[in-house]
Amino acid sequence: MEFNLADLWERVVDVVPDHLALVCGDRRLTYAETDERANRLAHALAARGIGPGDHVALYLYNSTEYLEAMLAAFKLRAVPINVNYRYVEEELRYLLDDADAKACVYDPEFAPKLAAVGPRLPLLTTTIAAGAEYESVLAASDPKRGFDPRSGNDLYVLYTGGTTGMPKGVMWRHQDAFFGAMGGGASGGTPITTPEEIGERCLVPRTRCVPACPFMHGTAHWMAFSALFSGGTVVIPAERAFDPTALLHLIAAEQANFLVIVGDAFARPIVDAFDRAGPDIDLSCLRVLLSGGAILSPTVKGALLERLPGTLIVDGYGASETGGQGQSVIVAGGEIPTAPRFLVNDETIVLDEDFKPAAAGVVGRLARRGSIPLGYYKDTVKTAATFPVVDGVRWSVPGDHAVVDADGWITLLGRGSVSINTGGEKVYPEEVEGVLKAHASVFDAVVVGVPDDRWGERVVAVVQSRPGQTPALDALQEHARAHLAGYKVPRELVVVDAIERSPSGKPDYRWARVAATSAAQP
Repeated sequence: MEFNLADLWERVVDVVPDHLALVCGDRRLTYAETDERANRLAHALAARGIGPGDHVALYLYNSTEYLEAMLAAFKLRAVPINVNYRYVEEELRYLLDDADAKACVYDPEFAPKLAAVGPRLPLLTTTIAAGAEYESVLAASDPKRGFDPRSGNDLYVLYTGGTTGMPKGVMWRHQDAFFGAMGGGASGGTPITTPEEIGERCLVPRTRCVPACPFMHGTAHWMAFSALFSGGTVVIPAERAFDPTALLHLIAAEQANFLVIVGDAFARPIVDAFDRAGPDIDLSCLRVLLSGGAILSPTVKGALLERLPGTLIVDGYGASETGGQGQSVIVAGGEIPTAPRFLVNDETIVLDEDFKPAAAGVVGRLARRGSIPLGYYKDTVKTAATFPVVDGVRWSVPGDHAVVDADGWITLLGRGSVSINTGGEKVYPEEVEGVLKAHASVFDAVVVGVPDDRWGERVVAVVQSRPGQTPALDALQEHARAHLAGYKVPRELVVVDAIERSPSGKPDYRWARVAATSAAQP
């Protein structure tokens, strides 16, 4: 039985061709119209030599073209590659070279960078610019399907920069991506068991999803396709940069019921924009606000619930290497936990150092089995480390540390690669960051370790202040001691104009470490 993403999409199209699939600015496309545009692009790419297994880079802002290009690649059995549009030339060259990209669909403003790196990318033979060229290519191409049979083993590759190191391409089989990351057609409550069932699940559109985070980020891919595989609508913000005020008006105008963001970097501006809008904005339509890829701090969760009492606030836990693993759901009037605690799926457990299930209270590494990726593209060493086989079972163990609580819930501690070792004690930055961001003077914070002759590393807080506020180290330390053990309290404070984060909202720990080290006292 084959679960191929293009086949599943086409089944939905054939059942609900007139449902509204994509909205972006003035463009509104039904499922049939979206499918026709994806067919045209797929045939155009095929005419240019792109076929099964070839990699198609998507160097685009969020747009209908982005999802059309993903669908077009899937239809050809080609592989879409997400590209970070903030990359400088050398980073762009590295990714396109590492990915063996043969084609690139790009936004015209990126043409100079693409032209600069093109001569060093001999495999890159086809480029199509969004806008006039893209529409011309579509107009001259075949609108019908007519593609060769596909397989559930066809590949979907998601490049992830993570918090450290160079980007790595995570290789998913279509079937595993569908069940492990894209919901498995579970709009009716449980995943489908046959491809034919997906048509039955999409007759009544339930989801009007607004992915506020970039499509270069896995969460945005997964939530968009989850909506499309349920016959719902993906409402794409037309702004090239995150505009929280425009986002709120878009949600109200389109009566969206599902918002996808990434952590406090998105949520705090949304709270501020909501307060500025006042009674003029009605978001009673919004039923779920999901943060994926970064955990919301308790203070921000409380602020969201105060303003959106009818909305479920959900932290979705997962990684590019695991797909979705668990959720933490908060409702108005409910308790807001001070630590990130998740109810995880049956395939997720905490493993100890011997790759055995960790006992309650023992810190281990969070792992998932079942529908997981094949590994990293062209990197057998990292694949073996992250996807070990233990007693005949393949696991994905990307490096997040966690502890199983007595009630079976899992408390997430953070990524081991950015943990701080101070005097033999481990400090997980996310925990300290959440406490600091609850202080009235702090708008955003990242915590890193810097070398220390006595302790090995010492904890440094890199902080962006709120307007009109001046954070002071002694005040932040006093605040932190009420919530954290003494060894976790920052020893130094570095105030910056703005915290640098990736477009997906994840903290840039490399940048923060440089900022902290350059400002650190000997």
